[in-house]
Amino acid sequence: MKELVKKLSDLRGISGFEYRLSDEIIRMMKLYADNVYRDSLGNVIAEKKSGLENSTKIMIEGHIDEIGLMVSGIDENGFVSFVNVGGIDDRILPSCEVILHGKSDIPGVIGAKPPHLQTKDESKKPMKPEDMAIDTGYSAEELKKIIRIGTPVTLSQSCGELMNGNISLKALDDRAGTTVVIDVLRRVQNLDLNADIYFVATVQEEVGLRGAKTAANIIKPDIAISVDVCHAVTPDNSEDAYLCGSGCIISSGPNVHNGIKKRLIKLCERFNIPFEIDTDGGYTGTNAWEIQVSGSGVATALLSIPVKYMHNPVEMMQLSDIEAVRNLIYRFIENYDIDSEDLLCC
Repeated sequence: MKELVKKLSDLRGISGFEYRLSDEIIRMMKLYADNVYRDSLGNVIAEKKSGLENSTKIMIEGHIDEIGLMVSGIDENGFVSFVNVGGIDDRILPSCEVILHGKSDIPGVIGAKPPHLQTKDESKKPMKPEDMAIDTGYSAEELKKIIRIGTPVTLSQSCGELMNGNISLKALDDRAGTTVVIDVLRRVQNLDLNADIYFVATVQEEVGLRGAKTAANIIKPDIAISVDVCHAVTPDNSEDAYLCGSGCIISSGPNVHNGIKKRLIKLCERFNIPFEIDTDGGYTGTNAWEIQVSGSGVATALLSIPVKYMHNPVEMMQLSDIEAVRNLIYRFIENYDIDSEDLLCC
């Protein structure tokens, strides 16, 4: 699992440009699925069928898009202006290393006025994207042969391993969730399934939960489990956050189905899977929000992995938490039988 999450993290595809990594996702899923296809929005959908008539449909999803930037202009000196794609904190951008994905990939760094040259008023205000520029070292003439306005830009953080099973990677939101989806697909190969399972790598979550909405309307699942991240405890935040190493964070609230939630908790207790309960009183900010109300309604669950420094160039989590979520979903599929249909009545 460690190598899989590293590989997925290092792939590059901001919201709306997921085609840059979806071919590799398809290749991985084809090794284990009965059928894999890409819908018109770009979601990758892998099917694993039970062979039973009128089988329950279960959708397992995690989103593959990442936050990033997009080229908005190139000035006469070759400096590149940009806009944000997704929820980036402008304060972390100065001095970030980036990659511009044009006809070829070009490394660059985000430059900003140094503190020595800032006025007193400027030094007190956070910089905005229009105050910064990407410097590639190329002249404007050279650069315009490779990139154009609209070229996607990703943050270039590389993979790192820290102590006690912690990893430091880019785009763990939500390549960690995609890791779970693919690894569960791999592990169900020898199961006698009592439901048709749809493993979905969704797009454009960071700009409006769009891919999950269209995928759910295509599949029309009876049950869905969405895998995303939640906030982990950091030096500046311990409220509504969970320690890395807590295991699987199971959401409770109006966005999730009570019967599915109860079954997941029982499975954690039965198979000694570490977990905690997250209380979400309303909007969860995840694909579960759109999946739940797609079609005539879907019995939806939300499982989260604690991540530190969300939406930063570097994010951090513990491998054991990814494994806990993976194990729980596997046990849910393994133990789903005809009698499980009463879950939908709870």
